[in-house]
Amino acid sequence: MTDNRAIGVFDSGIGGLTVLREIWNAVPGESTVYFGDNSRAPYGTKSRSTVIRYSLQNMRFLESKDVKMIVVACNTASAYAYEALKAGAKVPVVEVVTPGADKACRTTGNGKIGIIATKATISTGVYKDAVERRAGELGMKNIEIFQQACPLFVSLAEEGWWDTEVTRLTAEEYLKPLKDAGVDTLVMACTHYPLLSKVIGEVMGEKVTLVNTGEATASVVKELLGSEGIASGENGNGPVREFYTSDEPELFEKVAAPFLGEGLPSGTRHFTTDRYEVTV
Repeated sequence: MTDNRAIGVFDSGIGGLTVLREIWNAVPGESTVYFGDNSRAPYGTKSRSTVIRYSLQNMRFLESKDVKMIVVACNTASAYAYEALKAGAKVPVVEVVTPGADKACRTTGNGKIGIIATKATISTGVYKDAVERRAGELGMKNIEIFQQACPLFVSLAEEGWWDTEVTRLTAEEYLKPLKDAGVDTLVMACTHYPLLSKVIGEVMGEKVTLVNTGEATASVVKELLGSEGIASGENGNGPVREFYTSDEPELFEKVAAPFLGEGLPSGTRHFTTDRYEVTV
C-alpha cells in the first residue's frame, strides 16, 4: 500500500528546516509541506496554553493540506503540545524530543550525556526528563545528565556564522562545563544547532558523539511510513515541496535559504493559522 500525500512539518520559525532537510535525506521520494509560524515566534517565551493553541492551529492548517503525517519540528511545541496534537490529529504525529533522547541513551558509553539547548528548552527540563525516562525503559543505571543553555547559537546560526572565530570562541565558553564533566554524548536539543555542528564537534573533541535530533526524528518518520504503510509510491513528477509562513515570504526565504541550500525555499506563500478556532 502506498500514499502519495505529503508529510506536514511545522515549526515556530526556520529552525525546523534542519529537521525538514533530514527528512528529505531519509525519504527523498516524499513530498512535504512546511509551515513556519514566524510572526508568532519564538514559542519558548510563551505560556504552555498558548503554545498548545498555536500548535493545534498549525495542525489544522496542515490537515487542510491533506497531509498523511505531521512532524512537530519545534522543541517547545513538542514539549508542551505533543499529547494534545496526538489526541486531536487525524494522522500520525511525530515530535523531536523522544527520538533524540533514545539515540543519546543508545549511544553513550560512559553514561554521561550532555544536553545543549536554548534557555527556554533547558528551563522546561523536557530533554532531561526524556533521557531519564528512556534510560529507565532501557534498564540503564548510573546515567548522569548535564545541561547547558547556549542562547547565542541561534543568532549565530541565523546569521550564517557557522564556522567563524566568533562562533568557536562562543562554543568554547558554553561547552567547557560539559567537557569538564566528561560527557561522551551531546544532544543538540535545538533545531538551529546542527548548522554549527562542525565547530561544536571540534570543540568537544572526537571522543564525543553529537546527537542531531532532526536526524533521529527523520529515522522515526521513515520507520513510521513503513509500519503504517503510507510511504509514497512511484511518482513520475517527483516530490512536491511547499513552504508557508505566517510572516513575509521574501524575508522567510532570505533567512531560510542557508538552512536548505540549492536555492530553496522558493514559492513560499503567506498564511496565518490564527483564523482556526481551537479548544485548549
